[in-house]
Amino acid sequence: MTSTLKSTFQLFPKPNRSLLKTNNYSLIWAGVTPSSTDTLVRLLEDDYKNWHVYFNNRGFHNHTAHIVLALWSMGAHESVIKAAFDLSASIQRPAFTSPGDIDAKNWKEHLGDENYYNSYLKFFTDEVRTKGSAASLVEYVFSAGANVGSEEPAMVSRFVDGLVHPLIHTGYGFEFGMPGMVAEGLAQTAIHRTKSWKVIPQSLFQDTVSQLTSKLGAAVGLEDSTVKKPVHALTILARIVADPRFGGQSPVEAMDIYGSAYDKHGDAINAYVQQWTLGGPIEKKIEELVWMCAVIYGIGGFQEAKHLNADFFQLHFVTSSLFLSSLVDQLSRSSQEILLRSYLATILVWYIGRGCAPINIANFYEKAATTPTLFGTAPSPHKSLFPSPTSEYAVTPNPWLPILQNTIVHPDDHLAKLQRSLAHFASIYGLSPPGSFADVELKDADKLDGTLFVRTAILTAEKFGWVRDGEAQRGADRKGFYSNV
Repeated sequence: MTSTLKSTFQLFPKPNRSLLKTNNYSLIWAGVTPSSTDTLVRLLEDDYKNWHVYFNNRGFHNHTAHIVLALWSMGAHESVIKAAFDLSASIQRPAFTSPGDIDAKNWKEHLGDENYYNSYLKFFTDEVRTKGSAASLVEYVFSAGANVGSEEPAMVSRFVDGLVHPLIHTGYGFEFGMPGMVAEGLAQTAIHRTKSWKVIPQSLFQDTVSQLTSKLGAAVGLEDSTVKKPVHALTILARIVADPRFGGQSPVEAMDIYGSAYDKHGDAINAYVQQWTLGGPIEKKIEELVWMCAVIYGIGGFQEAKHLNADFFQLHFVTSSLFLSSLVDQLSRSSQEILLRSYLATILVWYIGRGCAPINIANFYEKAATTPTLFGTAPSPHKSLFPSPTSEYAVTPNPWLPILQNTIVHPDDHLAKLQRSLAHFASIYGLSPPGSFADVELKDADKLDGTLFVRTAILTAEKFGWVRDGEAQRGADRKGFYSNV
């Protein structure tokens, strides 16, 4: 089995339908071609060989592989993919030889040290080649040995560190069947710091006496049979919003946002995270997180004047939630729950660190449009067009088409990842009617429906600029939501 795996192993195989699932992820749009796919693979190999995962010495992440995969999956022409790669590659830091080798015996000794990225990449490439991507993820991120012990490796904490970039990178690898990106994601995880024990406690990886007793009680029918109402992720968000302890966060340097909120509120945040109910189908739990992340970014960012504070940090909530489905497929139920609970904790720390954006659902649904107002000269519809030549829907019959055309050619590498995620969520959850969340504690949650994603995408397009139609390029906001500024 191992020899067969080695002989057929490719770091970056061409994505194809046999590698990709289509239930809740891996949406590939019309437009992909053999030529664009050849370009994609060549650029991913170039990125793997030539660049460090940080493009500067402050730990800012290399997004090159992310943008080319996002554009390819959206059907971009190979010339667009190559141009995006060239722009991203122009700021990257060349890979360099590590001070020493990494192997199975010493892999825990240099965690958190970016100078060992190249050696970690070689090590995890060999592990993925020998054991497979899923087995390597389990062993080196989600096993007890990868998280507890005298060395305190804390790999799950590292996996969601750095604004969850290790999770994002690894998620791309599993979504598109790219072992090379899984290896890169594991290496990236290894060089991140760990600072989350309060919200990702070691007890997650250990069977305590009480847990064992609970399991035994369940097995013999002695556990508490009281049926408790499940606690939704949006209810956890509502409780965070209502807790006065989390208000009054002050602006800090970007690299200190997470640590400042964590140091001040970690124990309180963990108490809320533990209230989240994780029973039932795991995809329903992922759905809760997807809605929560979109609510924070879109509704939390919406201002009274109909403009979006498109927070740079909170947009990563949306883009990272896209990969939860592809990751949980690789894991046991216990590891799935560790991932999702750790992810929720991380998102809440960041949310509080950015100033706890107010969640005004009623205002959002009253003022945020479901059809974009396009920039520039509009087409002149023929008199025979549906529904009529004077209707706005004759010009924009599907709001996503102009949004995505603009997205594909926009120079900001975060926009394609964000709009791709929102479009995908709209395709899955767009049929959700008002009242779907009537039972959660968040104020006016009964108004939430599947148009959340297109409304948020329109506001995002307006914020970043309709560059395809001649409007100036803009980008994400970094001012946060601090009430004391």
